[in-house]
Amino acid sequence: MADCSEGDFVIIGGGVAGVSCAEQLAHLSPDRKIKLFTASPLLKAVTNYKKVSRALEDFDVEEKPSQWLEVKCPNVEVIRSEVKGLDSEKHLIKMEDGHQIGYSKICVCTGGSPKLIAADNPYILGIRDTESVRTLQKHLEGARRIVVVGNGGIATELVYEVEGCEVIWAIKDKSISSTFVDAGTAEFFLPHLAEEKKTADQGPSKRLKYSVTKSSEDDPRKEAGVMGSALGPDWSSGLNMRGQGSQSHSVHVEFKCEIQELLTPEEAKKLGITETVPDIGGAASNPTNSWPVYVKLTNGKIYGCDFIVSATGVTPNTYILSDVPNLKLAQDGGIEVDDHMRTSVADVYAAGDVCTPTWDPAPNWIQMRLWSQARQMGAYAAKCMVADVDGETIPQDFCFELFAHITRFFGFKVVLLGKFNGQGLGSDYEVLLRMTKGVEFVKLVMHEGLMKGAILIGDTDLEETFENLILNEMDLSRYGEDLLDPNIDIEDYFD
Repeated sequence: MADCSEGDFVIIGGGVAGVSCAEQLAHLSPDRKIKLFTASPLLKAVTNYKKVSRALEDFDVEEKPSQWLEVKCPNVEVIRSEVKGLDSEKHLIKMEDGHQIGYSKICVCTGGSPKLIAADNPYILGIRDTESVRTLQKHLEGARRIVVVGNGGIATELVYEVEGCEVIWAIKDKSISSTFVDAGTAEFFLPHLAEEKKTADQGPSKRLKYSVTKSSEDDPRKEAGVMGSALGPDWSSGLNMRGQGSQSHSVHVEFKCEIQELLTPEEAKKLGITETVPDIGGAASNPTNSWPVYVKLTNGKIYGCDFIVSATGVTPNTYILSDVPNLKLAQDGGIEVDDHMRTSVADVYAAGDVCTPTWDPAPNWIQMRLWSQARQMGAYAAKCMVADVDGETIPQDFCFELFAHITRFFGFKVVLLGKFNGQGLGSDYEVLLRMTKGVEFVKLVMHEGLMKGAILIGDTDLEETFENLILNEMDLSRYGEDLLDPNIDIEDYFD
């Protein structure tokens, strides 16, 4: 492999942020060479992109071979190789085969790795990329009971999708899905933990498409410890997540607890432990069953299970920059970036889960390390790289004015806007609620007469209206609860 010239743009990482950065660079600089390095055999590509409103966007994430990007963007070359390090003074990246590749500007889009509750334990699976999902599917085939640890988006989707298997959901919070919703909103979802999945959810996936390839599972170049790209939206839809049983959902939630200890069958027998029997019935809930591993929770309960799924968030993958002098890392481990996605090292940019913004954020924007923000950051980083090379000044993208995200939980459309849980507002805010059980849930966060955030569950068709009210900072004090009166057409109200 020949070394490339100093004039090239280089991207490290083939996830949503990296691919979005490459596409935007190719669009803005069709005459410049762009190289994307990835350790994964497949790229994560954004397809079917559409703007839902000024801030909200919807898209699919598809796994694509490297040739797809090279055909779409002729000045982009995808190189399947792991990057080992960076010499920022000489503007060189160090490859696994010993090559040193030059760059003019480089964007690090290496994402994050799962925070495993215990390393090197054969009964603990971390869910982060496509490969780990396939491993989970294989383990589920013979499973009677699993323990899921974590309370974010992946854990929430997983407990809903798994069938034919008891699920013990251990969360450290007082309510489910706390990364996205508060305790009151979570009450809307709780009844759906035990319900049959909706018919619409049993069809083919509408958002995320996986293709199983030989290179993904059997590639001899795949090194241990190298994670693939992060999962995209609706990653679990259409995938077979079934254990050996015939039941649909059997979920038992253990609140306000964490795993204290993992025990082997021999250790459990020696200690004479009494296994906790979950109140969900089923053949697996027989106290005489033997299990390959036992989980002791901090609330004193002990459950036997076939394996544990760790879905407790991610740690930014900054390893390739570990030897770079003057690189600043944030308290959360991410690479600090300014309002133009520049790191503290000259000509080095970062985007997606690996980075942490240090600029003074807009009043209604927060970072949540979601795939939607990965796309936005990757594309914006490309604009900044080109602007810096051309000596131009560009304003920050509008996407950083308002946090806006669309997802699905328990078969419901979920829209999150602004400070949807009152983040950073302390206790000095008011909440307006409207709920139709099993149909829709609307929550507004009001502060000093201004709408600061919203959670919309179900097909409310209110997202664009509320987005505008948040952005326009209109004083809504005199409207009070009329904002959620179902007999008032709120769109006409503020037309």
